[in-house]
Amino acid sequence: MNVKYIGKREKDVPNSYKIFMDVLPDKVYDVLSIEGGWYRLIDESGEDYLYPPENFEVIEKVQEVRRAV
Repeated sequence: MNVKYIGKREKDVPNSYKIFMDVLPDKVYDVLSIEGGWYRLIDESGEDYLYPPENFEVIEKVQEVRRAV
């Protein structure tokens, strides 16, 4: 599944949370899995992390995403 980041832009996020933001506005990311309702994707750091789905718009459901319990 592909999703596009539509959450707050870095300038609108308090400094204490900026360390956790490593996604770019309007960039499309591939969801590796859904864990606890959150999307696991590889962000701009090159590592995979969990992000809340309300910050993303589903662009394309290419394949079934593995759901972790």
